[in-house]
Amino acid sequence: MILRPRPGPLGLLFILRGSIVPRIASRLAVVTTLATLLTLADLSYPHLFPQVTAVPFTFMGLALSIFLGFRTNTCYARWWEARGLLGALVIAARDLAREVTTLFAADAALRQRVLYRVAGFARGLAAQLRGEDATAALGPWLPVAEAAALPGTRNPLQAALRACAADFAACRAEGRLGDVLYARLDGHLAALNAVQTGCERIRNTPTPFAYWLLLNRTAWLFCLLLPFGFVGTLGLATPVVVAILAYTFFGLDELADELEDPFGRAANDLPLDAIARVVEIDLREALGEAALPEPLQPERYVLL
Repeated sequence: MILRPRPGPLGLLFILRGSIVPRIASRLAVVTTLATLLTLADLSYPHLFPQVTAVPFTFMGLALSIFLGFRTNTCYARWWEARGLLGALVIAARDLAREVTTLFAADAALRQRVLYRVAGFARGLAAQLRGEDATAALGPWLPVAEAAALPGTRNPLQAALRACAADFAACRAEGRLGDVLYARLDGHLAALNAVQTGCERIRNTPTPFAYWLLLNRTAWLFCLLLPFGFVGTLGLATPVVVAILAYTFFGLDELADELEDPFGRAANDLPLDAIARVVEIDLREALGEAALPEPLQPERYVLL
């Protein structure tokens, strides 16, 4: 995620970190080069291209901009929902930490076991959503026997939650927890499960491919036809106008692609590592530990 002060008007022209320009530079180069070649041909052979009315391009551009805007809004909604789920992860972890440290004040081993599992859950979730090894991220936070059993599980995050539920059930069977308090603790585990399931749904359900394909093809077709339609009218201004319009349409298309998967390591993706670090700090502080890690800070304006 990009975290930086808002630049001034001049700075906006030269910012590349977090900009969509590097990802669409090749497409812009193709369209602008085509426009330049057609402009030079029109200068060498006057009236080679007829003066075409801008009405067809106006209607086509309007329709394309509406569909691109709809897709961008859809992908941003996915990004924002993912951020809400990660916020719910922090809430559930803090609630669980508060109640566990209060209800099991005399059982330090149980407190650490449960809260370390939750801290590992946050780490493992971040790794899983980024296509990395969730078992390796979660393992160091679990008791030795549980960590050794992780490689044989299909869903290591759920294994950690089941272990927490087993501890709570044992306390209930021993009479250390009543039904109401047990239900409250189990509710926090259910909230963590809902966060994982919601994030998996976003990651594993992209927007329909046919919709993306239609918009991508239409954007290419529109931008490639622009020079032919404008060169007879705009002359030397054709490459500039075409480049600006291509930047707008290609940029919106690529921005939607980036927002569609909010869990990666692109500059505008969500800071999963930073959120997992927040969970770790809060849980370890609830346990009374003093040597706490510092919150992650942006590097070159990017917070991962």
